[in-house]
Amino acid sequence: MQSSKSSLAALTLGAIGVVYGDIGTSVLYAVKEVFGSGHVPFTPDNIYGILSIFFWTLTVIVSLKYVVLVLRADNNGEGGLIAMLALASQAVKDKPRLRKVLLAVGIFGTSLFYGDGVITPAISVLSAVEGLEVVSPHFKQYVIPLTLVVLFCLFVVQKRGTSGIGKFFGPVTLIWFLTIAVLGVSHIVTHPEILWAMSPHHALGFMWAHPGISFIILGAVVLCVTGAEALYADLGHFGKRPIRLAWFGVAMPALTLNYFGQGALLLAEPEAVKNPFFMMAPDWALVPLVVMATLATVIASQALITGAFSVTKQVIQLGYLPRLNILHTSVRDTGQIYIPLVNWGLFVAIVLAVVMFRSSSNLAAAYGIAVTLDMLITTTLTFFVIRYGWGYPLALCIAATGCFFVVDLAFFTSNLLKLFQGGWFPLMIGGGVFVLMMTWKEGRRLLNEKLRADAIDLKGFLESVFLSPPTRVDGTAVFLTAEPGAVPNAMLHNLKHNKVLHRQNLFVTVHNHEVPWIGLDKRLNVEPLGHDCWQVVVHYGFKNDPDIPSALRQLRGRGCDVEPMTTSYFLSRDTIIPTIGSGMAPWREKLFAQMHHNASGAADFLHLPNNAVVELGSKIEI
Repeated sequence: MQSSKSSLAALTLGAIGVVYGDIGTSVLYAVKEVFGSGHVPFTPDNIYGILSIFFWTLTVIVSLKYVVLVLRADNNGEGGLIAMLALASQAVKDKPRLRKVLLAVGIFGTSLFYGDGVITPAISVLSAVEGLEVVSPHFKQYVIPLTLVVLFCLFVVQKRGTSGIGKFFGPVTLIWFLTIAVLGVSHIVTHPEILWAMSPHHALGFMWAHPGISFIILGAVVLCVTGAEALYADLGHFGKRPIRLAWFGVAMPALTLNYFGQGALLLAEPEAVKNPFFMMAPDWALVPLVVMATLATVIASQALITGAFSVTKQVIQLGYLPRLNILHTSVRDTGQIYIPLVNWGLFVAIVLAVVMFRSSSNLAAAYGIAVTLDMLITTTLTFFVIRYGWGYPLALCIAATGCFFVVDLAFFTSNLLKLFQGGWFPLMIGGGVFVLMMTWKEGRRLLNEKLRADAIDLKGFLESVFLSPPTRVDGTAVFLTAEPGAVPNAMLHNLKHNKVLHRQNLFVTVHNHEVPWIGLDKRLNVEPLGHDCWQVVVHYGFKNDPDIPSALRQLRGRGCDVEPMTTSYFLSRDTIIPTIGSGMAPWREKLFAQMHHNASGAADFLHLPNNAVVELGSKIEI
């Protein structure tokens, strides 16, 4: 019992650091951007109205939608848009047209994650460093250089992993939440009446009196829920109960107290509107608060970068991106990975964002479209999960998701007003990633069709080979092939050039599924082909870590013992030649061919040993 309590406490502390680091730093800029927009007349009644809108936005979107409803839609304990997409696609698998549309929508939402992944670290770190301007206006010229230095240090240490510093994320973020709560309370005590802003009538009154302004400022109000998607994405790491305890016990109270503290400060000192968060602190605490805020934003950015690595790996295994070089940064935790291309691609895009927009206020104009569209997609997919996957009545499903859909749609349409002020930037990144994903998926489909059309039947080929068998050599040959039952090009090259056949031959196909995990008991399907040859299909979920040598060790006792020292791995690398009329636009054919050429080999991705032989394959026209 004591062990269970300590484990729950540890998971809750971890959730505070990883899940809520992003939303915890929204206090740095959310109130400032709403009042700094110039749309809201600066009156006490409006301060009450805006704070009430903040409180109920947190309540409806985070507490009710994500914490209460969406967290229930776990996919074998896993969460996130990929997991939700898998649930929704399985729920409508008997409706192929609808399933195809949902897959495209879900993948587009996943692509938008990368756009959000650029804006969020940029605005968070930049807003923290901008606290130096409150210390002294002379520091303004150093804000952007210091921001870039902090971001560079953050990205350069990614290859070392986070196992060493990760244990500090929870405690540091907990201190941050306690700090912002204390700051809020210190001002609330001077104007305790500000707590009446919790009443929804203040929000409703503001919207009734200023309907146009209310719609416009939703684009800034959404800043208070930055990182809300992380609630669901990190479900598999921490579980529902720790995430809920961390929200209702720490994050939500601390955020509420700080926002209301900022409101109390604005009632007393209207000039504090230029940066209400940092002006809450006494002069002696400003520099420590800037340092603390920078640490908090770095932790929030770290969680997002780690999420980008994880999402990329899942998308690769679902077949929407080519294999990339994935490095494991921990010998104990297979989930800790580092993808160089994603790491430095994000860094370059974030530097562009900081240099182009130059302030957190300008970046706030770019933030919102991608994340609100993701929220809208999550709500849509949730409807199909609870309607077709869980079988709930239609009226109940509409009632459960309809309110959230209307709220998400209002935030999204409001953020569309910022499209030309910077909202185009994350959309451009997300759209570019979406084109890459769909091009790779469609190109692989066309390639597989071509391979199947030209394939030689494996069983018939082996029968003809063993009529006059070549010389057999000791050891095991593992031939990786995209399609089971087809002769791999690597085997044809081996017979042609070496004129020998190994004592044992395994024809291995990797099959990735739209579920997070495939257990070891369902890892292999084995079919004997005779003459010490076997067809092996290896099954993985999108969260599993592909490891072919480890999977093949399960063949022991099934008539085929794979000894590492005497096993050779063969795989072919085909050359793609784009042709007109293949089913894709010519520019997409060339893009797919280039992606195929630049993709990392299967050897690293599937954990094959260094002696794996990559044979030059055929030139294939698509």
